[in-house]
Parts: sequence; structure tokens; C-alpha cells
Amino acid sequence: MITLALSKGRIFDEALPLLGAAGITVLDDPETSRKLILDTNQPDVRVLLVRATDVPTYVQYGGADLGITGRDTLLEHGTDGLYQPLDLQIARCRISVAVREGFDYASAVRQGSRLTVATKYVAIAREFFATKGVHVDLIKLYGSMELAPLTGMADAIVDLVSTGSTLRANRLVEVEHIMDISSRLVVNQAALKLKQAPIRRIIDAFASAVRPRAA
Repeated sequence: MITLALSKGRIFDEALPLLGAAGITVLDDPETSRKLILDTNQPDVRVLLVRATDVPTYVQYGGADLGITGRDTLLEHGTDGLYQPLDLQIARCRISVAVREGFDYASAVRQGSRLTVATKYVAIAREFFATKGVHVDLIKLYGSMELAPLTGMADAIVDLVSTGSTLRANRLVEVEHIMDISSRLVVNQAALKLKQAPIRRIIDAFASAVRPRAA
């Protein structure tokens, strides 16, 4: 049995054509089904529905053989025990710094200055500001990040940005681009040895489907 860990939402939806390229069709709709283990048209392949942040953990500890997760999640989680054969070029977005309109960000990030930053990407934010020589007090939040600057709790946020419409709606402005994000295929290294042939077939099928996107 091959188990693939996925999260609901954009990654799941954009992964379906890749699964199709590997001859795998998910038989259950995660939006209507209460099942957390979804059957596919392949009797030896199943899909595990987990939180996006938990995908690397399930793969690392053998709860799943493979998973699809964002680069942001991997950078925060770490990659011990994970093989990353492919950038799947799906669920693309970016991690950026944003502040409230009118905030003098350029002055706030002068060498040796101190900034209060709200984010769920603590490791990414810490490293980014360290390279700029800026001391940061980090506040970890899991949602509604835009409220932090608006309430005065933080000077800035570090968050995922797709279209920027949520920032604009809350009178925030994107002031620095930290990195581009897309989703990666991750594989449990022990599973790759024990189930090499079926896992390699999936990796190769995904690679063939991704190649035209990258061209």
C-alpha cells in the first residue's frame, strides 16, 4: 500500500492533475466526505487528509510514504528523514513583509534597529531579518495576521501573499519580498527503499507532468 499525505484546499485541487498523470483518481470528495483516508481507483494507493503543517511530520515518521507540501512548511519544519525529488510548481505564492499604510518601514529596518514582527513563519522571519542586521521580537500567530499591525501589537507581519487583495482590504502594504513558494513532493526515505518501484513510478509520472509547466 502506498499512502500519500495531502491537505485540503488549493494544494489538493492543484495536485489532482498530477495524480491523474500517474493514473491515480481520488474517489472521494474531501469537501463533502468526512473520511480522512480517501480511496483511489488504484487498490494499492490511498490519500491521507491532514493539516498542511502536518504533512512533513506524517511523511517523516512513516504515517505516509509521500506527501505534497509547501516550501514554507518545509523550511519551518525541517527536512530530516525527507527526500525531496521534485518541485511540483503548484500552489505558487510568496512570503513577504507587510506593514500598515503610512508606516515608515525604511527607517524601521535601519542597521541595528529593532522591530516587532507577527508571523507563523518564525524561522523564516528570524533568518531574513538577521541577514539585514535587524533585531526582531517575534510574535507567533496562526491566523488573522493582518490584525497585528492594525492593533499596534506588531510593526510588521511576515506572511504568505498570493494576490495581495487581503492586504489591500486591510490597508496593509507589501514592503519586502522574502521568497517565492511552491509545493514540493516529499518522500519518506525508508519507504523509498522498501517500496522503490511503485514510488518511483509516481515520482516519474509527476516529473513528466511538471516538465511542460517549467518550460
